[in-house]
Amino acid sequence: MAFAAWRAWRVAGLRSAPLALYIVQLVLNFAWSLIFFRAHRIELALIDIVLLWVAILAPTIAFFRRDALAGALMLPYLAWVGFAAVLNYEIARLN
Repeated sequence: MAFAAWRAWRVAGLRSAPLALYIVQLVLNFAWSLIFFRAHRIELALIDIVLLWVAILAPTIAFFRRDALAGALMLPYLAWVGFAAVLNYEIARLN
């Protein structure tokens, strides 16, 4: 993630839409951990992780438009959060 953001920053600059989108997903990522693990609000965490997945997709697309490698480097993260969302859903469903 950091290397992808660095590559996008080199091309687009610090005050750019791709980097702003990247910051949004970082905030949602941090929030998910607090909601799920600290607050034990599994359903609320599920909403957050769905928003997080969309928030990861947005900079991934923006990175691809600026630097294909930066976009490609975000794909494993997108896949991992998709898997984590399925796990979050199943935990919510089973509880």
